[in-house]
Amino acid sequence: MDKKTERLKMKKQLNELSKEEYIERSQIIHQKLLQEPSIINAETIALTISNFPEVDTRKLIESLWKLNKRVAVPKCNPKTKEMTFYAIQGFHQLESVYYNLQEPIEERTDKIQQEQMDVIIVPGIVFDKRGLRIGFGGGYYDRYLPTFTGKLISLAFDEQVVAWVPNESYDVPVHLIISDKDIYNCINVRREY
Repeated sequence: MDKKTERLKMKKQLNELSKEEYIERSQIIHQKLLQEPSIINAETIALTISNFPEVDTRKLIESLWKLNKRVAVPKCNPKTKEMTFYAIQGFHQLESVYYNLQEPIEERTDKIQQEQMDVIIVPGIVFDKRGLRIGFGGGYYDRYLPTFTGKLISLAFDEQVVAWVPNESYDVPVHLIISDKDIYNCINVRREY
């Protein structure tokens, strides 16, 4: 199993979701996440603006704003492969960049330091029950997460959670994977690299 093949295979599978199923299953995941104690107690939550077929995060962000949470979104630097997070109060503070990704407009937003974030919702395309993931291939989170001390959560449709994904020694596992069918607590899972 190699990451590139698994990434393509899962994208193909997820692209077959109907719009109705995508919306409904994303909402189930949102409801579960919003009941998670680390989210309830968090002041600042970081996450990316999703693109189909990732679990929708736009509606989730709206729910977080209603709960008076500060939402931080990453701005990626393709040259250095590093991310910087900025707080957004509305979608008007975003711009479309490469690959149709939505990122914060630096001049209209406030920079958020890593230690100011309580939870990072880590994106991915394939996950395993150890909390390891196959991302989208940029390596941004691989560089950012090793020094983060807060809670790491991933959102996934249940078919995205598989028995095992290939991993490297530098991969940082998430603590929790919330899917439409289950909640996977990855903290106590034995990890063999």
